[in-house]
Amino acid sequence: MEREQAFDDDYLYFYAQLLTDERSEQEVDLIWRLLELEAGLAVLDLACGHGRIANRLAERGAQVTGLDATPRFLELARKDAAARGVEVDYVEADMRDPPWEGRFDRMLSWFTSFGYFDDEGNRAFLAAAFRTLKPGGRFLIDLNNRDWIMGHYRPQSVLERDGDFMLDLHSYNPLTGLSGGERIIIRDGKTRRFDLPVRMFPFTELRGWLEQAGFEDVSGYGRDGEPLTIDHPRMVVLARKPD
Repeated sequence: MEREQAFDDDYLYFYAQLLTDERSEQEVDLIWRLLELEAGLAVLDLACGHGRIANRLAERGAQVTGLDATPRFLELARKDAAARGVEVDYVEADMRDPPWEGRFDRMLSWFTSFGYFDDEGNRAFLAAAFRTLKPGGRFLIDLNNRDWIMGHYRPQSVLERDGDFMLDLHSYNPLTGLSGGERIIIRDGKTRRFDLPVRMFPFTELRGWLEQAGFEDVSGYGRDGEPLTIDHPRMVVLARKPD
């Protein structure tokens, strides 16, 4: 999988029309509530991207660190933090191997930033998250709700902006749990193609993985903050590291 090809300026260009300020503020409200955040708590945003969530958490008083493997995203995150007048420690690293242990009170992985490795890599990410949290720390993961997706599965989806297109060709393999296939980007008269599969989880399976990694008190919600149902397109999973 060409992850580096997927998360770049084209990604930001097409998703900018969806990731509005209003939506971002609503998501930060939910994150703040579910993680029971308070000003001064140490928070790690894993796969933080361009700082859309991390900088807003910092504005509310959290002590935020953002980790991402894409230098371009981190550059944009730092510029946005400076424009907002907040301090966020942005670190370039692999989310499967963060350079800390027992450091953070809270941790999040937002907007389907989990599931792009093979199963070994995905489990390594959860184990790393467990190591990085303090005892009693809380971990929040936001991703697609597989049970909803299966009832609304489409062979393709398209994002269009100013005559440019991002087309995803979808397929689902029940033997591997992988969804997705080829992504085709047509922008400024140029076309590029690459594969972008992502691991899909029902809540019960992800809960089992988290418990195997050492977490407990695993619960599931929709983006409305209510307990997860089959009618929620997205799944927000909260877990706690034992004291």
